[in-house]
Amino acid sequence: MLGKMMDFQLTIPVVMRHAARIHGDTEIVSKLADGSLHRYRYADAFKRAAKLAGALEKLGVKQGDVIGTLAWNSYRHFELYYGIPGVGAVCHTINPRLSDEQFDFVLNDAEDQWVFVDADFLPLMSRLADKFKTVKGYVVLCDEEAMPAHELPNVYCYETLLAEQSGEFDWPELEENQACGICYTSGTTGNPKGVVYSHRSTVLISLTANTSSSVGMLPEDSLLAVVPMFHVNAWNIPYAGAMAGAKMVFPGRFMGDGQALAELMNAERVRFASGVPTVWLALLQYLRESNTKLETVERLMVGGAATPLALMQAFEEEQGIFMQQGWGMTETSPLGTMNMPTPSMMAMEKDEQFALRKTVGRPTFGIEVRIVDDALNEMPWDGKSPGSFQVRGPWVCSQYLGIEKADAHTEDGWFDTGDIAVIDSKGYVSITDRSKDVIKSGGEWISSADLENAVMAHDKVLEAAAIGVYHPKWSERPLLIVVSKPGEEVSEQELKDFLETQVTRWWIPESILFTTELPHTATGKISKKDLREQYRDFSYEG
Repeated sequence: MLGKMMDFQLTIPVVMRHAARIHGDTEIVSKLADGSLHRYRYADAFKRAAKLAGALEKLGVKQGDVIGTLAWNSYRHFELYYGIPGVGAVCHTINPRLSDEQFDFVLNDAEDQWVFVDADFLPLMSRLADKFKTVKGYVVLCDEEAMPAHELPNVYCYETLLAEQSGEFDWPELEENQACGICYTSGTTGNPKGVVYSHRSTVLISLTANTSSSVGMLPEDSLLAVVPMFHVNAWNIPYAGAMAGAKMVFPGRFMGDGQALAELMNAERVRFASGVPTVWLALLQYLRESNTKLETVERLMVGGAATPLALMQAFEEEQGIFMQQGWGMTETSPLGTMNMPTPSMMAMEKDEQFALRKTVGRPTFGIEVRIVDDALNEMPWDGKSPGSFQVRGPWVCSQYLGIEKADAHTEDGWFDTGDIAVIDSKGYVSITDRSKDVIKSGGEWISSADLENAVMAHDKVLEAAAIGVYHPKWSERPLLIVVSKPGEEVSEQELKDFLETQVTRWWIPESILFTTELPHTATGKISKKDLREQYRDFSYEG
């Protein structure tokens, strides 16, 4: 017997229709390139998305066409998030921090037909345009008065295209398994890989994100979306936020500016914000230097890299803000686990509480996890047995664009994340390392993430990275590379003495090197690949 329930397709236009009707008066605020603020409501945004849909039809865009976006976090980019998939096309958000070679690869691999681009990225497009095999033209995200000089062929002005449309659009009925978006992995090994999201996966992950045990956005919450809209759909916040009816605040190109973020947070009474650890480090530094208090912020969601425990403690002690850590990746759309505060956690002594909070939390509903050994035998959830961290669920990538079978998928249907993890009896996941970053010394594992976290607890350390280097006796030993805080000096011996209080003695590296800056990937993570290349001639031999 089948259930006797109504049904309709879970698509992005359904989210749009709901938000327009139920939350139409809720604000969307964007910081523009000149520092001014643009304000309008969800109802206005979706009327303009309808105009965009008409403009796409005028340009000859058909269902299944891939449309690129190269833009900062703004109201226009938000409109693209809805207008492009709303007509049945596929929104390909492009990371401007990719290398030229990667940039060329992803546009051709995705077969982008048109590219919507912020004006300050036009020089990049002009430099590479002759390599794009499928791009028919470009739409600059500005009005006619702001159109810059360029040498690109077939260029349109976004506001002019929209002005020609009525704002009335008959949205097509879409099948929920149609593709709605493409994001590419960071490409830390080889070319980036395309992950293709469906309407269904996007709606499901948004529903889960809005549960109280996950991100838990509320109607009329004020939310600052710092994580870039070109990075995994801004962690799906433009969809989940609209579904919940949250006020959306976009920082534009100022997403790495501590002062701009602090001013936005206070002016727009932000309660919740999302970003990577490097963003929050910059914000904390500004808050300290300026003696600024964030008046309304209650939570900072952080992902993309391990969050230093010292950073969590600093925000709580100095600002009264809870840093909520989670885990995900491009292949998980990206929500996988979330460390939402619970009554039992908040009742713990501070040391116990922070020991739990430094984990990436528990799997959200819809994601199943396991840890396995090399033979795919499941490891116990005892909080101490490490294994390869694998996941499955309705918003986990089943294969990459143009690749029939992804190497990361096991024969029994799980996706191998490339992370090494332990899981405790209550399901809290601790990512101890990337499998390729584990330091194996004398046959025993040293967690580079734990070593980095330990040294960053020192009050003079801003950032740190640990890599494995050759050792004649132990095969491999850790090498720490450290960035000191501005105006601070710290010695190698001082850090070694400090580490003796933080980690087991045999983890402490024989050498600690200092640098002014660590290399980062296009998504803001420390690039261990670049560090290993930079220090490839370093060894403890001799």
